[in-house]
Amino acid sequence: MDSGSPLAAAFARKTDAELLYLTQHPGAFAPALVDAAWAELRRRGQVPAPEPPPPPEPPARIPPLRSVALTLALAALNGLVFLLMVAAGVDALQPSGQDLIRWGSNFTPLVLRGQWWRLLTACALHGGLAHLLLNTYALLVIGALLEPLVGRGRLLAAYVLSGLGGSLASLWWHQPGWVNSVGASGAIFGLYGAMLTLTATNAAQLSRPARAALFVHTLYIIGANFATGLQPGIDHAAHLGGLISGALLAWPLLRRGKVRVWG
Repeated sequence: MDSGSPLAAAFARKTDAELLYLTQHPGAFAPALVDAAWAELRRRGQVPAPEPPPPPEPPARIPPLRSVALTLALAALNGLVFLLMVAAGVDALQPSGQDLIRWGSNFTPLVLRGQWWRLLTACALHGGLAHLLLNTYALLVIGALLEPLVGRGRLLAAYVLSGLGGSLASLWWHQPGWVNSVGASGAIFGLYGAMLTLTATNAAQLSRPARAALFVHTLYIIGANFATGLQPGIDHAAHLGGLISGALLAWPLLRRGKVRVWG
């Protein structure tokens, strides 16, 4: 309302009580009169000026691909090794045990004879296309959640050391017999274990609801993997060994620096 208008001048002569009465009974008076009463009360400092509306919240930002570069690289590495195997004549759907041994599987007799490198190379091999696709999907899901939080270096350390832990657990579990094991499952389960440690502690700079959601989600994935994998040929010793390795390794890895939140 214009401060020089006749209505403003008239309301300037009214008492505070009269103005308050107008504002408290808006239905009994014309809107212009009620607005004028409010304007005069604000001019006198009797009521605060209306606050400006809050700015709109920025749209949720999607982390760039570089924040999951290592996850994509690990998935690509597993895929490349599989393609090389197929190009060399290995059956894409059901590789033979001999073929897997030639490419570096975790084969007990050869490992115990000194070929310890098989504990790691086995993590890049897969027993067929279905095995590769399942592990690739699992790796992309957990890696996309974990890598932006812990960074590439710590993710790589957790992946490699968990894969090693899974291979050792498989080797130990099948004693005094032997095992011919392949797959990135142990390393992937290690990332699950690291996520459980991350969300169960204050290492993650996340709200409590976000941490709880990630913790429950990870537990669900782990349970679903074990439940659907109760069949012959599944190396649960490697899965469990990787899971425990990742959960334990997360403690020293996370203490070496703050876990970050992408933003």
